[in-house]
Amino acid sequence: MIATIASASLLGVEGRPVCVEVHVGNGLPSFTVVGLPDAACRESRDRVRAAFLSSGLRFPSRRVTVNLAPSGERKGGPGLDLPIAVGLLVADGQLPPAAVAGCGFIGELGLDGSVRPVPGMVPMAAAVQAAALVVPSAAAGQAGLVGGPAVRAVDDLAGLVAALSGRGRWAAPARARPPGPARPEPDLAEVKGQRIGRWALEVAAAGAHHLLLIGPPGAGKTMLARRLPGLLPALSPAEALEASRIHSAAGLGWPGGGLMTRPPFRAPHHGASVTSLVGGGTAAMRPGEVSLASGGVLFLDEMGEFPASVLDALRQPLEEGIVRVCRARATIAFPARFLLVGAMNPCPCGEGYLPGSCRCSPAARARYARRLSGPLLDRFDLRVPLGRPAVEDLLRGSPGEPTSVVAARVLQARERAAARGVKVNSSLSAGELDRWAPLSTGAESLLERRLRAGLLSARGLHRVRRVARTVADLAGAGEVVEVEHVAAALELRVGVSSILPAVA
Repeated sequence: MIATIASASLLGVEGRPVCVEVHVGNGLPSFTVVGLPDAACRESRDRVRAAFLSSGLRFPSRRVTVNLAPSGERKGGPGLDLPIAVGLLVADGQLPPAAVAGCGFIGELGLDGSVRPVPGMVPMAAAVQAAALVVPSAAAGQAGLVGGPAVRAVDDLAGLVAALSGRGRWAAPARARPPGPARPEPDLAEVKGQRIGRWALEVAAAGAHHLLLIGPPGAGKTMLARRLPGLLPALSPAEALEASRIHSAAGLGWPGGGLMTRPPFRAPHHGASVTSLVGGGTAAMRPGEVSLASGGVLFLDEMGEFPASVLDALRQPLEEGIVRVCRARATIAFPARFLLVGAMNPCPCGEGYLPGSCRCSPAARARYARRLSGPLLDRFDLRVPLGRPAVEDLLRGSPGEPTSVVAARVLQARERAAARGVKVNSSLSAGELDRWAPLSTGAESLLERRLRAGLLSARGLHRVRRVARTVADLAGAGEVVEVEHVAAALELRVGVSSILPAVA
């Protein structure tokens, strides 16, 4: 007898529908899984057999063949254990076909018959082609986020058989663990001094402009960067679903039982590899840090310590907002719309900002500066040097504006950008800049002088105009970008030779 069960597998951050076909026929007892399964799929035969025996079910002593269709696509992960077990029950006559009609199944089986959640439940639930979806009770909340099939929860294989046979009830979905005492988010009012740094943070949040902070140890670079997510508005429903889908595919949780609502903040160590940053690495093509930061902030602390090859891998996602990971078996496009914030010292010893204080050799300074290529540096809209705060500011300085006040201005600036048909000003095209950010005569002359002096590239010109548009929006100015807005944008884009002399 043949049984066909709907399910799904995960590839990257996308769910792929899978049709599990189970045939039980005469012949020597065997259990074969075909259809390009990975090691986890092939090992399902042992988990299914043990789960049957532990649940008091009869495991057929016949020839069992399981086909994972479409057979030309690779399948991975243990999430196909449950549909294989259900298909085996139907094909062996232990369950009537009508009991599973219109149902899809996703879940891993334990040797004791328990049904366990698997990574990627959100994208896989969206891919299952069925009217109802049966999942582990611990994953029922995530499966219900996509608003697709009706979700039914199970705890173990024996309970599933009882519910499908009409002898028992479906399990109750596991309640989300109540969040513990919320840690107060870092507030911008805690930053003493650093007027330029605070301003750059506000402009970066308002227009989604990539920010590079360069200064000595103790200048407050990390302190500023960790307060940036608090300035960003909440994720839109589409962004929340995408962020939840990416984190689910990576096997990462998030607070609360619903969609992610706050922009994510990712800060990988400087020893991260290219694969960990952009994704891939396994047959399942796991999302990397740039995708996990999509919709939020990717913070690279000690940026000068990252390998040059890792940093240059950011150039394409910074421009296009996606990462294309190409392998022999598949090509996957990961979302990568993030706000990049980098923090680094001016030299290896960190004291290169003061003449006569640097202890590094010229070769060490040049080697350190070469970690950041020119094309990557050109993609930073804001490049801000920071010095150590003044003693007066640290000991007796008054608190600055709190996060809530600055976030309100950021939200107003983003609403003005949305009225132009774009989410943020950093996504304005060259043609849209001419329409939405026309230059006054003085502003055009200022930019012309910079271009003729070779201090701006064509890409840099467009980035300066986008930043100037954001500065004007924060100031509540009109549609014409004035000379003071362009001057402010240029002030926040300090020449590379001024902050990394070895690059000159």
